[in-house]
Amino acid sequence: MKKIGFLSFGHWANQQGYQARTASDTLLQSIDLAVAAEEIGLDGAYFRVHHFAAQLASPFPLLSAIGAKTNKIEIGTGVIDMRYENPLYMVEDAGAADLISGGRLQLGISRGSPEQVIDGWRYFGYELAKGETDADMGRRKALEFLDKLKGSGFAKPNPYPMFPNPPGLLRLEPHADGLRERIWWGAASNATAVWAAEQGMNLQSSTLKFDESGKPFHVQQAEQIRLFKDAWKKAGHTREPRVSVSRSIFALVTDQDRYLFGQESRRADQFGYIESDKRAIFGRSYAADPDQLIKELAADEAIQEADTVLLTIPNTLGVDYNVHVLSSILKHVAPGLGWR
Repeated sequence: MKKIGFLSFGHWANQQGYQARTASDTLLQSIDLAVAAEEIGLDGAYFRVHHFAAQLASPFPLLSAIGAKTNKIEIGTGVIDMRYENPLYMVEDAGAADLISGGRLQLGISRGSPEQVIDGWRYFGYELAKGETDADMGRRKALEFLDKLKGSGFAKPNPYPMFPNPPGLLRLEPHADGLRERIWWGAASNATAVWAAEQGMNLQSSTLKFDESGKPFHVQQAEQIRLFKDAWKKAGHTREPRVSVSRSIFALVTDQDRYLFGQESRRADQFGYIESDKRAIFGRSYAADPDQLIKELAADEAIQEADTVLLTIPNTLGVDYNVHVLSSILKHVAPGLGWR
């Protein structure tokens, strides 16, 4: 059995054929899709976070709205760029969203991907510490976020407060018990996957990672996951970690499916550069009739290592079509792989 969720990039554009033409369309359709996904038996609704783009950005209002309208489905991000975040304010936002959902938040965080603007976090009021890189800043903020999620007091109380204080140092409120164990790190390299394990975070591994061996994408990703699991054991954590992988998977069961995604069946892994000095490998898409999909996915080593699969969706095609895409996987593919 595996948990199956969707991952939406939250695009919108005023283009012919798009159902999501405005930010309002995308936000409201995201809520409707999460509700529908829960109804068909999906396990998770996850959303990308990007700034300075016609995509979903500030995640907590959306996550809270979904939490208020659903009952069981996990609600998460993949990922929040910590370079842009105030860790303490984020603790408050995340705590409120988690309490609204009844403890269903699964927050993916990371140091972020290449941006739409140069050093966009500077426009949010942040600067690097002396000798620090932006990646260092992202990890520093992540560690502060994790620390404050524990709910321990750290702030000296005012002796003349507006309202009576409890004894001792004060913590941030509202506190969401257990949320610290539901934080995931989006890792693009083996080293950051190991670091995430050492910090007690779950692992999110997407459809790309830095090329560290020249091997096929799914093999490199499986190796990354095994390194993560080994590091987790060495760190002595008492709970079992979770691992998700993202995949673009389309079961071609209708003429519309074949028209829209039939060409994806010929796709292979690709190499390129998302940073000027680091070669990356981009994992292939899967698109075929259900029987062929089952054969191909069964050979994906990284999927076998993960407990959660996040299906990237074409959100601009609207709620109804994406429900069809997800239902097709649940009905025609997941049982044959033992995911259901």
